[in-house]
Amino acid sequence: MTLLFILAIAALLHSSIAQDFDVRQHLSTVSRYGAVKDVSNDGYTDPIVPNGCTAVHLNLVARHGTRAPTKKRIKELDRLSDRFKELLNHAKSEVSDGDKSLESIPAWLWTWQSPWKGRKKGGELIPLGENELYDLGLRVRERFPELFNEEYHPDVFPIKTTQVPRASASAVAFGMGLFSERGSLGLGRHRAFAVTSESRASDIHLRFYDTCATYKQYRQSQEPSVEKRKEPVFAEVSSALIKRYQLNFTIQDISSLWFLCKQEASLLDKTDQACALFSPAEVALLEWTDDLEIFILKGYGESLNYRIGVPLLKDIFDSMEQAIVAREENHPLGTYEKARLRFAHAETVIPFTCLLGLFLEGSEFETILKEKPLELPSKPPKERKWRGSIVAPFAGNNMLVLYECKGNSSKSTRQPDENTRKYFVQVLHNEKPTLMPGCGNKYLCPFDIFKENVVNPHHNHSFNLICNARVETTETCSIACKFMRFFSRLFFFEGAEKSNSSEQGEL
Repeated sequence: MTLLFILAIAALLHSSIAQDFDVRQHLSTVSRYGAVKDVSNDGYTDPIVPNGCTAVHLNLVARHGTRAPTKKRIKELDRLSDRFKELLNHAKSEVSDGDKSLESIPAWLWTWQSPWKGRKKGGELIPLGENELYDLGLRVRERFPELFNEEYHPDVFPIKTTQVPRASASAVAFGMGLFSERGSLGLGRHRAFAVTSESRASDIHLRFYDTCATYKQYRQSQEPSVEKRKEPVFAEVSSALIKRYQLNFTIQDISSLWFLCKQEASLLDKTDQACALFSPAEVALLEWTDDLEIFILKGYGESLNYRIGVPLLKDIFDSMEQAIVAREENHPLGTYEKARLRFAHAETVIPFTCLLGLFLEGSEFETILKEKPLELPSKPPKERKWRGSIVAPFAGNNMLVLYECKGNSSKSTRQPDENTRKYFVQVLHNEKPTLMPGCGNKYLCPFDIFKENVVNPHHNHSFNLICNARVETTETCSIACKFMRFFSRLFFFEGAEKSNSSEQGEL
């Protein structure tokens, strides 16, 4: 009787855990913003601005919103449909031989076709992604009315983006929210605003990962070993699913099913098909493999990953210094910048997040200042701070707010400690105030301390020296040869780069 009671309690607990588990919060960088933006690592939710402090400048670095699968991935899903037919036909043949039953096979597998079947193009911002950025624009304006209460001018509110359409479309959606009801266009009283971008070949602020030959060589060299690290998890999950559904899933099948789960859950809000094949524990393991990959190839796994983002950090710091000069010299409103707004990719947001020292534990901040790689994220069921769904979901963002504080005498620990310091920096990650290890794990960092502890340590290296795009060679080349190479790069580089970006599946 006691044993039955214990088993019943265990079953109830298991059922409760399964019901509380939301797979949409465990999709690494494929997580949509609305599912994870309220998930906080340190539990801080109080948005109170320190007494006597006013926001005088804002820097935003945001990832594009939720997008459609790329052309390459669409083809993978088409192949998955054919693979399902092959698996099911094999299962039916085994049933006819009397070896197995079809009862354990989920019904949806028999008729499944890719929702993107027949699509020839992909990777574009979808309506859900448009709303993510539009709503973010509305919230930013509501949160910082003192910054956005004056007439629009492109020099006061510059908006920058990469030349990838989903990033520029995200910038437009954000701007429509930020400047809504501020113009005379249509029923929504929208207004036109400028969005600028640099050439793909020279954008070292938002596409540093694609203009750095050293980094591209590193990434290419590490990708095979990353896949090797992931294989044991896929093999473990494959074995479990074979027993559970009596289908001969391979490691590649598990990889494709996990990708399908992420697309269905994030883009279609469907969690009862591919995602339902996996238990919560298996989802946690698969999520970890994705987090492991971005850690090694884009995050703290190698200092090169984030050192190449120093031009972006410098651009942000320079903009804050310029804002301070404008305030100190009493420049008239409308003559100086109040916000610099940038829209790019996970490959931009993740290294920048590392430069700020976010999602670290213990003495890890000192480790990255020494440019040493951190230990890999703990494997489930162990806890870890590094989760792609929080670090860089769709529309994930970092905001650096510059505050001017006057006459603050409050003793609150969340407010400036020293009255002699006038300017403070606050980092908001996905709109949440975030502790800064470089500033003594405080939410507000004196500007001079931010400069000394967060910015200056990364200025030891030149982007050009780190990312020398030319590999030394003893090959001789005539003047005519050099002339042809120059024009070949000039006219064909961008098209080739577009193709390469598509193949790499830029996030």
